[in-house]
Amino acid sequence: MPTGYISIGSNIDKDRNIPASLKALAAHFGKLAVSSIYESEPVGFTGDVFYNLVVGFESDLDVKEVAKQLRQIELDHGRSRDSKKFSARTLDLDLILYGDFVIQDGRLQIPRDEIERYAFVLEPLAEIAGALRHPVTQASYAELWAKFDKSDLRQKRVMPDWLSAE
Repeated sequence: MPTGYISIGSNIDKDRNIPASLKALAAHFGKLAVSSIYESEPVGFTGDVFYNLVVGFESDLDVKEVAKQLRQIELDHGRSRDSKKFSARTLDLDLILYGDFVIQDGRLQIPRDEIERYAFVLEPLAEIAGALRHPVTQASYAELWAKFDKSDLRQKRVMPDWLSAE
């Protein structure tokens, strides 16, 4: 059964949308491995800070079905179908890995190139799957994070009130 990893982000009503997304993802995929939550500055636009995290799950669903379910969860949480790439988000759920799959099929890209480009994806992924190897480069995510240029890092781990109440 493949293990999938989802990058989660929100900067609109994030204290409601992130916990709600975790409940929805658990309802769809069962037990989740959940990283810490990182507060990150927006990339590519000016706006409120994001909460970002990565979750892992096991599923025997087809990868396209997983992606379809993620899109529906986004829509259920107020995401607009026509939202721009660099803009505020109620909820952004990106399937970044699914087993050892390497897929380039329209909007479905696995592994997502954001893994190696953005600290807000790589750091939480390395936290929960550090020993796992990138299916193309074969570098572990811990190695990729260790080599990542952190000179302009604009994120920090946070403990939102709703998380400490769980």
